[in-house]
Amino acid sequence: MNLEQRIRAFADLGQFFQQYLNEQAKDEPQFNEWHKNLHTAIQKSKAANAWFTTENIIFALNSWAEVLTVKQLEQWLKSYSINKVKPKRVAIIMAGNIPLVGFHDFLSVLICGHSVLVKQSSNDQYILPVIADVLTSFNSEFQENIDITSEKLTNFDAVIATGSNNTARYFEYYFRDKPSIIRKNRNSVAVLTGNETAEELELLSEDIFRYFGLGCRNVSKLFISENYNFDPFFNAVFKWNGIINHHKYANNYDYNKAVYLMSEFNILDNGFFMLKEDSNYASPISVAFYEYYNNLEELQLKLTSEGDQIQCVVSGASAGIGIAFGSTQQPKLWDYADNVDSVDFLLKI
Repeated sequence: MNLEQRIRAFADLGQFFQQYLNEQAKDEPQFNEWHKNLHTAIQKSKAANAWFTTENIIFALNSWAEVLTVKQLEQWLKSYSINKVKPKRVAIIMAGNIPLVGFHDFLSVLICGHSVLVKQSSNDQYILPVIADVLTSFNSEFQENIDITSEKLTNFDAVIATGSNNTARYFEYYFRDKPSIIRKNRNSVAVLTGNETAEELELLSEDIFRYFGLGCRNVSKLFISENYNFDPFFNAVFKWNGIINHHKYANNYDYNKAVYLMSEFNILDNGFFMLKEDSNYASPISVAFYEYYNNLEELQLKLTSEGDQIQCVVSGASAGIGIAFGSTQQPKLWDYADNVDSVDFLLKI
């Protein structure tokens, strides 16, 4: 199977996602066999993991449907010499914090011509096997190149592993003799000047609340100018007030609010979301931290020096730092996690 055939198969997968989404949106969907399998997997995922709501799973599938096109796949890969690859077997240890969070690694390994050995998270174990079957239906040669296992990982040449800072230390030791990409905890930040438009702040709310804030690309920390007026921000995020009706989110909100109040911390609270002044990057669910800055030049130096803790930096036109509001959960194929080029890694193993 050459690169062109692999690109075609993944582009067909993108069309498959779009066809499912189009049918799923109907009042009385008429699913074909493969779409039924995906729909069943989605229902199982929702039942097994309350954070995986229909809305968030659909959002993830739609994001992949938009980028899995021949045009975007070719644009992504045009600067690499992929046809010169000697096939290897690459193990992927996937996280399970948001739906299909490990799919980019899965795609990267296969598009490079390697075989993949996947260890899924127990929090997200139903959808990828269906996707693998669909991909194999497009090109049967994928069948011998995809292995999804719940057993101990054996017989592999390299590894891509994602986990917490604690598990990363274990991964680094356990896979010390293998070429590897080991990912740790990261968080995303927003830079606010006070001159943002209402539309920009509404886009920022997507970066904060999508997937309940569980992703490394979710904004968990705000850097704000002195004398910042929070009213426009709270007005813009209020459209997410229905999130408090999700029981797990509500439990986290109630718990964190109680802890902060008992500890006599000063918080800003709108009934479903809290802001707390804090120098840390990783905030609890239902909370974003904030920190004041003096000028943008100093802030840029700070963000650069602490870049190993940051996944994305977002801002509006008035700050011009990082990427645009509303774009964190819709990365391009070439927006690599932790800024580590996984395709370049896969071509060199």
